[in-house]
Amino acid sequence: MDYSSFSKNEIKKLTGSISQIAGIRQSVLSDGKGRGMRIAEVYTGSGLAFTVVPDRGMDIQHASYKGIGLAFITPTGYSHPSFYDPSPLGWLRNWGGGLVTGCGMIGAGAPDPVEKLSLHGLLSNTPAENIVCQQEWVNGKFLISVSGDVRESRMFGENLLLRRTVSTALGSNTFEIADSVRNDGFKNSPLMLLYHINIGFPMLSENSVIKAKGHSVVPRDEVAAKGIKEWNKFDAPIKNFKEQCFYHDIPADRDGFARCTLSNPKLGLDFEVAYRKKELPFFTEWKMTGEGEYVVGLEPANCHVEGQTAEKKKFKSLKILKPGETCEFKIRITIMEKS
Repeated sequence: MDYSSFSKNEIKKLTGSISQIAGIRQSVLSDGKGRGMRIAEVYTGSGLAFTVVPDRGMDIQHASYKGIGLAFITPTGYSHPSFYDPSPLGWLRNWGGGLVTGCGMIGAGAPDPVEKLSLHGLLSNTPAENIVCQQEWVNGKFLISVSGDVRESRMFGENLLLRRTVSTALGSNTFEIADSVRNDGFKNSPLMLLYHINIGFPMLSENSVIKAKGHSVVPRDEVAAKGIKEWNKFDAPIKNFKEQCFYHDIPADRDGFARCTLSNPKLGLDFEVAYRKKELPFFTEWKMTGEGEYVVGLEPANCHVEGQTAEKKKFKSLKILKPGETCEFKIRITIMEKS
């Protein structure tokens, strides 16, 4: 239902509480490996619903649109960060999938034996603090947001503070993630940040196709090179499929945002990822269409996915944040119905 034509007063007359149609439900999980984790379930009234998980670095886990699942969920599901395994690939043992996984902040992508960094960094396994859930009318719009701070720090090392706000509004089919990362230390620090956006069935199926305007596509390695002609198309789940990664260079529109869309004509839905290109110049497609591992990742980032040493020496694009310096990032995810 379209609530855009309803005024605040009309909504108040029609409902006992606006929670009938939109809002945030906060709770704590009570079972399994997720026991004790805080979650904030956001629903906008348009059919868009998603779950923010403060104890997993403000990641977004389940998400749906009018009952249609959007996210890929691993067999691990909700899992407390206390189960994190710091071995090079141990991150995978505690990864529950979910619509948006934060990777960083000093390392993202492949494990880095030189810098002794494990897969995708610590961000997703670091609980947030100073959590604020807001629901309020502002200039005739009912705004909904969840915000929190995530700090990555160590003695004799980095001290980075990420401040994240996930926001949407009554009747909206879009949500925005606005991040700022500040170097609270007294020495330069690497900054690698990747938004691992994981789309699963039924949004992803053999009917799905990736679309982006006027851009280039480069395979990450020889495995991906074999699938370059089919980078934007999908089959049904394939036995023993090996993951393929493709680097995309997508030009920004006039508003400064680059856009990539996963379209599913059979469902009549488009899943659009828009990201501010100035701060997030890189975009990786992770194609993993195996049995029980059926997912595509659309991943805006300020880095590639080959680790900190490769970012510095191979690509020569490692972002360095000076003491007191802040870098801001913004992405928007929109679900669009197609006739």
